[in-house]
Amino acid sequence: MESTLEAAVTVDHEKSCKVCGRRIEPRRKWREVFDEVLYCSAGCRRRGLRPVDQYLEASILALLDARGGGATICPSEAARQVEPVEWPGLMESARAAARRLVARGRVQILQRGRIVDPSTARGPIRIRRSQ
Repeated sequence: MESTLEAAVTVDHEKSCKVCGRRIEPRRKWREVFDEVLYCSAGCRRRGLRPVDQYLEASILALLDARGGGATICPSEAARQVEPVEWPGLMESARAAARRLVARGRVQILQRGRIVDPSTARGPIRIRRSQ
C-alpha cells in the first residue's frame, strides 16, 4: 500500500539538487511544480554554486583522467589540488562535486569497492569514472 505522500506526489523521474547533488525527495507542496524544483533545501538555494565548486568538479575529472582505467581517487585529493593549505574546509564541497558528477553520469561513488547511492553514503568514499 502506498503512503499518503507517495500517493499525493507521483514522480516519474529522480532529480538531484543543483548544489549538493543529493536526491530531491518529492514533497506534497511541490506536487504541481516538481519539474521546476532545483534545490533540495533553502540552504542550498541560498548557497548556490560557487566558482570553487566548478574547480572541484574539474579537479576530480582531471585526476581521474591522469590515473586512467578503473582507478579511483579520494575527494580529499581534489580538495588538496584546489586549495593546498585549507583543503579540509573543502571536503564537503568536494563530496558535493562528486555527487553532482554522479547525477550527470560522469562518475561513480564507491565504498569498499561497491557502488553506493551518493545521497545516502556515509563515511569514506572513492570516486571513479562511470563505466
